[in-house]
Amino acid sequence: MKGDGFIPWDDYRRVPVDEMLDRAEGFYRDMSLRRSVRDFAEEAVPREVIEYSLRVAGTAPSGANRQPWHFVVVENQETKLRIRSAAEREERAFYEGRASAEWIRAVRPLGTTSEKPYLETAPAIIAVFAQTFRDGVEGSNTRNYFVSESVGLACGLLITSLHLSGLACLVHTPSPMGFLNEILDRPRGERPYLLLVVGYPAPEVRVPAISRRPFAEFVSFR
Repeated sequence: MKGDGFIPWDDYRRVPVDEMLDRAEGFYRDMSLRRSVRDFAEEAVPREVIEYSLRVAGTAPSGANRQPWHFVVVENQETKLRIRSAAEREERAFYEGRASAEWIRAVRPLGTTSEKPYLETAPAIIAVFAQTFRDGVEGSNTRNYFVSESVGLACGLLITSLHLSGLACLVHTPSPMGFLNEILDRPRGERPYLLLVVGYPAPEVRVPAISRRPFAEFVSFR
């Protein structure tokens, strides 16, 4: 495209087909090893690794380039304990009342319960907020667009970067999550999107014996 506001993409370099295939296959092999874990070692992780992974998340495409996300990295033990307490309170209310029998049956093989000790033991939690308004200011005249889609793309890149850096993570979405605004002092115009628990897996960690759907079941070419 030509005109004001556009610049040449001089950084693009076309890759030979053989190298493209090698890159794609290697990336798939790496990502196929990714697993969600619920048992984390208490060992601290390098801050720089988390910072670079968040920089990667910030490269995600977004509606009108509004970049409607904010990430809060929680390392303080007292704050993690507050988050765990509030999250488990909501989870108990869910499991003991709002959750359907079908949901309980579906997650039983994964070992999911209302107890979330990893929110306290993992060295870092990344709280992801979706900004409905620019800079999260409710009532602002500048509304963001395609917020959930944009933040979802950023989270996908974040999880990928953390995995390729050698860290494990777990997505946690207690419902509701409004308590995060208060605990982490975020404005009302920001909606808690998810918690990403980050760290090294605990020694001899065990994960559910699951399989992924065959490629032909979730892909079509026309």
